[in-house]
Amino acid sequence: MSAHPQDLCCPLCDSSDHVPFWQDRRHYHRCRQCWLIFVDPAERLAAEQEKAVYDQHCNHTGDAGYRRFLGRLAEPLTARLAPASHGLDFGCGPGPALAAMLTEAGFAITTYDPYYADYPERLQQRYDFVTCTEAIEHFYHPGREWRRLLALLKPGGWLGLMTKLARDQAAFANWHYKQDPTHVSFFSRETFLWLAARDGLGIEFIGADVILLHKPESV
Repeated sequence: MSAHPQDLCCPLCDSSDHVPFWQDRRHYHRCRQCWLIFVDPAERLAAEQEKAVYDQHCNHTGDAGYRRFLGRLAEPLTARLAPASHGLDFGCGPGPALAAMLTEAGFAITTYDPYYADYPERLQQRYDFVTCTEAIEHFYHPGREWRRLLALLKPGGWLGLMTKLARDQAAFANWHYKQDPTHVSFFSRETFLWLAARDGLGIEFIGADVILLHKPESV
């Protein structure tokens, strides 16, 4: 590793209070403030290597199985939205199926992705809702991106997330999710509860991997 563990700060909350959590082909640390598990920064992929992995994904907008998967987020989220709400799909990837589904449901959708829909001007607006499915585990700087996601929301807006939740060390040891070399930030239920408390957000956990957060009207 290029840095000693004590020199690292949590990429989500900036705390230096973290401990070694697991080691295989990479080194993982767990923050003792926000409970994020993160890969040592020296072991992240370079941008071109990361995109090469993403280019292998075969998620098409018309794929019925992929739509059922995304429906685990889309259905509970849309049940909470006002008609004709305008949203942003952040990290839409090369096949923005969720955006297509939400458009079909009558909502206005804008997409953004640093590799496949890199339109920074779309990040200068505010939206009634923001979705981020199977993306936050890829964030090299989750604290910065978290602040950006909240800033994109209007007061009263909804943030809909989908990511697998980390559990204890025994479960982590054989967890398929960490085998993806582009997965570097692993959130747990405790992490999201900590973020919601810090930022004054309402929070709901739906199923095993869907998290809905509500920004208060007064913020």
